[in-house]
Amino acid sequence: MKLEKLTLRLEAELIVRAKRIARERGTSVSRMVAGFFESIEAARPEDQRHGEITRRLRGSIRPEGGVPGDGEEEYLRHLERKYG
Repeated sequence: MKLEKLTLRLEAELIVRAKRIARERGTSVSRMVAGFFESIEAARPEDQRHGEITRRLRGSIRPEGGVPGDGEEEYLRHLERKYG
């Protein structure tokens, strides 16, 4: 896999701490950052499309006149019929 460069802007003290931790663990700051993002992705279920706040608010706002039918599937069909 081809690696590409990413520039991060962090406070100087945080950079010093990150480099110290990487050195103690025998790795690089780049690998620690990559590991961080991989852990975030792995922790999120694949079927979870929305973040926590969006999930809690989802469905709280209804279009004028309410949602046709009882479920999301019916509403999606309604939108498809209405907007093509």
